[in-house]
Order: sequence, then C-alpha cells, then structure tokens
Amino acid sequence: MNEIPRPPDGEVVPAPMPGAQPIVLRPGEGAPPAPPQGRGLSPLNRRRLDNFRRNRLGYASFLVFVALFVTSLFAEVIANDRPIFLSYKGEWLFPVLVNYPEEKFGGFLAVTDYNSPEIRKEIAENGWAVWPPIPFAYDTINQDLPTPSPSPPTWMLTDAQCKPVAEKLGGSTCADIPWHWLGTDNTTRDVLARVIYGFRISVLFGLILAAVSSVIGVIAGAVQGYFGGWVDLAFQRFIEVWGGIPTLYLIIIISAFIAPGFFVLLGIMLLFSWVALVSVVRAEFLRARNFEYVRAARALGLSNLRIMTVHLLPNAMVATLTFLPFILNGSITTLTSLDFLGFGLPPGSPSLGELLAQGKDNLTAPWLGLTGFVVIAAMLSLLVFAGEAVRDAFDPRKTFR
Repeated sequence: MNEIPRPPDGEVVPAPMPGAQPIVLRPGEGAPPAPPQGRGLSPLNRRRLDNFRRNRLGYASFLVFVALFVTSLFAEVIANDRPIFLSYKGEWLFPVLVNYPEEKFGGFLAVTDYNSPEIRKEIAENGWAVWPPIPFAYDTINQDLPTPSPSPPTWMLTDAQCKPVAEKLGGSTCADIPWHWLGTDNTTRDVLARVIYGFRISVLFGLILAAVSSVIGVIAGAVQGYFGGWVDLAFQRFIEVWGGIPTLYLIIIISAFIAPGFFVLLGIMLLFSWVALVSVVRAEFLRARNFEYVRAARALGLSNLRIMTVHLLPNAMVATLTFLPFILNGSITTLTSLDFLGFGLPPGSPSLGELLAQGKDNLTAPWLGLTGFVVIAAMLSLLVFAGEAVRDAFDPRKTFR
C-alpha cells in the first residue's frame, strides 16, 4: 500500500475516506489550546459558588457572621483592662500577651493591676501606653460605678449621677468616666466585654463540636450504608439505644462529681451529637453503592476504602455540607441552654446563657436580658440565613439548570 508522505515540519492526520486529501497540522496552526495549568474549582463547584453568592441575604449573613467571629478572636485587644502595649523606661512591653509582675513597675505584687492609680502614674511618668477601646475585660470588677449594680448603660445616665465618680477622676460629667456601653451585670462586670468574649466561646464551641461530630457521623454512616446487611442492622440498633440516652440528665449527673468546663462539656456533647448526620450519610451510601461506576470500580480491583472515600464520599458530602450550618446552630443553642440552667461553663466564665439568666433574675435591669436576647437571636439568624443559602447552592435543580 502506498503511504501518505509526511511533511518534515508538520504532522499528518490520516484522511477518514479514500481519495480525500490528508490534513496537515503544522506547529501552532489549528492545534487545540493547552489545558490550563493549576488546580482550581471544578465547573460544578463554580456554579454552586455563584448560586451561593446570588442569594444576597444568605451571602451577606455569611460575611457578617465571619466578620463578627474574626473580630471576636481579637477580644483581648478590643476589651481588656491591660494596655495593648506600652513603652516603659525605653522597654517595649505587651501586657495583653504577658503577665508582668508589679515589681517591674516599682511594686511588690505578683500580678500588676494596671487600673491602679499608682501604676498608671508610674507608666505616665516613665513612658506611655496604648489601651484597648473598651477598658474592661470580661472579669473586670469596677468598684466606682455611678449607680448601684447592675448599673445601666452610661449613655442613659445624667451628669448628676456621674458627678461623684467623675470628680475622683478630675472631671464632672459622664464624659469623664469610663463608659459601660451596655451597662454592667449584678457583679459590676462590663456587659459589652462579656458579650464579645461570650460570642467567641459560643462560636468556637459550636464549630469544634460540629466539625468533630460531623467527621464521626460521616464515618459511621458511610460504613453502615456501604456494607449494609448485619453491619447496618447492628449499627442501627446501637444508634437507637445510644440516641435515647437523655444528654441533659447525664450532664447534670456528671456535674455533681466534676466541675463542668469547656472541654468536659465538649466531650460529653460529642458522645451524642454525632448521631445527627448518620442517617443522611447512610442513605446516600445505600443509594449509590450499587451504581454502575461503583460496580466498575470493584471490578477493577479498587479497595473498599478507596471506593468509599474517592467515589462515594463526594456525593454524600453534598448533603453533609447543607446540614453543617444547622448543626452549628444547634451546638451553640445547646451551650447557651446549659449555661442558662447553670450546668454549663464554670461560674464567672463569659457566657451568653449566663447573661440571659442574669436578665431573668434582674427584671429591673432590662438591658441584661435584652442584650443577651438580641445577640443570640442575631447570631442564630445569621447562621440560619447562611445555611439556607448553602442548601440552595447545593440543590441539583438549581445547580444544573
């Protein structure tokens, strides 16, 4: 047979029909563009992200929630009774990060009280300091209040009420004293500072609990749904018994033996919170385990672990991600409820639930209950709006249109 001659500087593509002229692709002429380098979002995930951004309320709620949470991470810089940093006798000090003994400033105590007039005078004479915008930490006790505790917000007071305290500081009006923007609680602690610290603790608790419980729930649901049979049956009976244990009563019993703290509560809640996602992931694995591509993967000799993690888990994660904001919402609500009942964080810890409890016990101080209600309602509302936006973004009816 005669062969089609190949040009020296090109590439010959054989003609599909006899008698047709060969197609010569020369370098740089008509060649398809090279695929883009680098790893980015797939077209499907880009569509989901676009759908999420189109939901203005949910996307804005997500941004606001993230901004508030990131801001709360710097609570020590925003609300504290220590300087952020100071220059003392030519030395740079960072009291927010380091506990300096009072002997460094000419005293004799083990811990420096930066609100002491003597310490403030010593720093002013030998250097300068930069203070946080809110000069109170969550546990700062203010002995000089214009009115008995719980004291209303400073902007609600008159100059006559502030005058006795202002005169001690060399002033005469409310503008001359440190302001409590949201008032104080029944132990003279600043409410705004406690809200900032309490918001951070609530969100961190919810994020850790939601993340770890989701991992455990996804693993348990994947094993049940993929293997089925006796494995699924045994797991289901165990979950029915385990999920029927009253968590609140268990926490009350444990609190009678040990003082409940952040990690103690987190560990107890993790024992039961993972059950929420098991049924969702199990259903996804049960539905997809007999699909053709899964059978083909088994025929090719892929291990069960690889099939579960590479081929089935991405489909199950869609349902999991839509549930995560609501699991986070429930985790925060649980911690708030326990603090409100007195079985949560140790006494004195900044807590939104404890602020609500103080509002219930001090009906003559409405700023306590109103502040706690507004903060919790706003935080949970932002999470719900963001969760609905995530759910709509992963909705196949909207993703593939």
